[in-house]
Amino acid sequence: MDKDKALREHVANLLRGGQTYQPIAKLLRGLKAEEAGRNIEGLPYTIWQQLEHLRFALYDILDFSRNPDYEEPTWPDDYWPKEKAPADQAALDASLASISQGVEEMIALVEDTQQDLYAAFPHGNGQTLLREAMLVAEHNAYHVGQVMVMRRILGNWE
Repeated sequence: MDKDKALREHVANLLRGGQTYQPIAKLLRGLKAEEAGRNIEGLPYTIWQQLEHLRFALYDILDFSRNPDYEEPTWPDDYWPKEKAPADQAALDASLASISQGVEEMIALVEDTQQDLYAAFPHGNGQTLLREAMLVAEHNAYHVGQVMVMRRILGNWE
């Protein structure tokens, strides 16, 4: 058994979803801009803000994983959008497509056998590609789960 290949496949599957939950693209299918921008009583954010936070964090982690000159954004200001709603459906669709693309980019890094999953990034403080890929999977699952609950509250999820 090739343990490296198996690990890379497991991490790619984890990133795509579909093991303990449905794939992210399926979970977010049918989302409308009006719904994404609606306030929910008792919550400090909208679906749009959750998605944009997820997208920003995903690309921040990708940047960290690929860029030896990485500069950390300011927390929390850079990570959370101020706008409560997308400008229109095209903006929402672009954000969703960008999330899917970012996940595929992380999968490509993980599947690239030239990338050492265990080597610490020289510009970090012990982080590895394996750790960053698992961080993306965990972060995505957390926020997509929140979006599902929000969609249920808004009446647009079974």
